[in-house]
Amino acid sequence: MRAEIANEVHARPYEMVVSPARASFLCLYRPEEFAGEDRDHLSRLCERLGAAPPAPGALHYSADLGRFRVRWESHTEFASYGFLRAGANAGPFADTPLGGVPEEWLGGLPGEVLVALQIAIERGTGDPQVSAQLAPHFGGTTLAGSLIAGGAARVWTDFRVHEDGFSRILIEDLRLGRRQLGRLVQRLMEIEAYRHMALLAFPEARRNGPALTRVERALAALTARICQGADEQRLLGELSDLTAEVEAIATATSYRFSAAEAYSALVARRIDELREQRIEGVQTFGEFMNRRLAPAMRTCASVAERVRALSTRAGRVGELLQARVSLALEQQNRDLLASMNRRARLQLRLQETVEGLSIVVLSYYLVGLAAYVLKGAKAAGLAVEVDLLAAAAVPLVVAGVYLLVRRFRRLAALK
Repeated sequence: MRAEIANEVHARPYEMVVSPARASFLCLYRPEEFAGEDRDHLSRLCERLGAAPPAPGALHYSADLGRFRVRWESHTEFASYGFLRAGANAGPFADTPLGGVPEEWLGGLPGEVLVALQIAIERGTGDPQVSAQLAPHFGGTTLAGSLIAGGAARVWTDFRVHEDGFSRILIEDLRLGRRQLGRLVQRLMEIEAYRHMALLAFPEARRNGPALTRVERALAALTARICQGADEQRLLGELSDLTAEVEAIATATSYRFSAAEAYSALVARRIDELREQRIEGVQTFGEFMNRRLAPAMRTCASVAERVRALSTRAGRVGELLQARVSLALEQQNRDLLASMNRRARLQLRLQETVEGLSIVVLSYYLVGLAAYVLKGAKAAGLAVEVDLLAAAAVPLVVAGVYLLVRRFRRLAALK
């Protein structure tokens, strides 16, 4: 991977731009698994206009297609297309490079349009009153603008989508070089792309905010019921439902919020690279983002933190409930074992009583049998004292039966 790693710092080079020029920029959102579709679609445009298509597996491409120069980049969640044409044949936003792109090819672009931007690059005059002259090109709305790169250019925009579906940026080139102007155009395109990608998380934050509030209240009420000694099994079931809801929100939003944080950081980085200087009476790009984008990103960060905190709190409440349930089960087990011990003792006593009675009964029958034998012997003519011998046999028989029963019990215990 040495060559791939070494060449990564040279990937996605800036275009060289000479003013005046016109640029159109499209950013289309599409799932990562369909990343190859935009490359294949671009290949069809290159083949149609007689240019070499992008290499298989390429993530960026730049080529002169005659009518315009195209620049394509494939990112994780979106693909961007830049169309650049040198010269200016009409007003700043009247004649755009997209006019030379086949309409059926544009209509078949894979994904959903997230950013559509027109950039007009004009030779600057240095007139400080230019903002008033530019207002008609932006529909008379309030402009944001600043001096860029140590005063080498001025950039103007209103950050609005106009009737044609495109946002507009006007660059006044005062003394920028070709590479500087190319880097400026690229940074402005990236600011718009990353800004919109970051803001994809904002609707998610607003949509999930009420659900998180409801879960927070339910969790607080459930915790209070734990303190009141409510049924732990029922509370555990309710807590499982709340935890599942929090985890579902976390699963659905964690990637979007993490991506928003990364995209927001990229926007801030690109604005810093502009090296803005204030134009009197006009807010800069950085000020606009601090007033508009930053609050939205803080909302997203707040919701993400609420999700993490709720998940942690639900886990702690679950551990508390599990501890209470485990303690209750241990108490039940202790009571059950005590009951079993009492039962075992009663059974032992009963068994000992039965064994004593069994010895007496068995001895009684054995002595009776012996008495019948002695009576038979006396009837046969032997001089036998039946009653005396039967009485003398009683202790011997009882002792023998007792020893025999003990032996059987020991043998049963060994088995």
